[in-house]
Amino acid sequence: MIPDDANEDPPTLSVVEAEAEQARLATRIETDDRLGEVRRIAGADVAYEKDGERFFAAVTVLDATTLEVVEIARHEGAHPFPYVPGLLSFRELPALLPCFAKLSAPVDLIVCDGNGRLHPRGFGVACHLGVALDRPTIGCAKNLLLGEVGPLDEKRGSTAPIVVGGEELGRALRTRDGVKPVFVSSGHRVGLDTACAWVLRLAREFRLPETTRAADHEVNAWRRRSLEPTGAG
Repeated sequence: MIPDDANEDPPTLSVVEAEAEQARLATRIETDDRLGEVRRIAGADVAYEKDGERFFAAVTVLDATTLEVVEIARHEGAHPFPYVPGLLSFRELPALLPCFAKLSAPVDLIVCDGNGRLHPRGFGVACHLGVALDRPTIGCAKNLLLGEVGPLDEKRGSTAPIVVGGEELGRALRTRDGVKPVFVSSGHRVGLDTACAWVLRLAREFRLPETTRAADHEVNAWRRRSLEPTGAG
């Protein structure tokens, strides 16, 4: 269920306050599967104006069977929180939550372009978004943030554990033969096995899942349109 205040900007926090809020919210993460039937899957992305204050956020909803985009929601504004490593979610949630509030119906699963529990404090953007919306979320990052990766076969579907402090917090997942893996972690209400299965299912032709590709395409096209000089030509 989307909260009533999802389209309101949260108060600006200091770095110390944000880290404390991460620790508080991390106690609410559920790492076991709690999904119903998955019909609508969302990808989410945020792009920023170069050397400016504006952000451009988009949520693209895909049909879980066909992977066709069935709905798009956008939000634009000025970001209230600076870029701080490990606190990306406090910069991105004020942009993304209004997008989810604009959707015609809730989504059944969200795949984030970023990390979930594979995070220095175990609370990446996928965890934060999942807890805020109480929706199942998966983190699927393009690059490894931290941890040691075990041996990984070159075949599509191969996985290797990502271990931090003796605990498996994510997995490297090969989505195409011989291509760099993606790095999957649980966000909220999705176990690691299920998270990897969904990412592989969504990455039918390319390295990245279609949810990520659709959201990235939409948000960058919108940013270009919005920043084009008016009256040119």
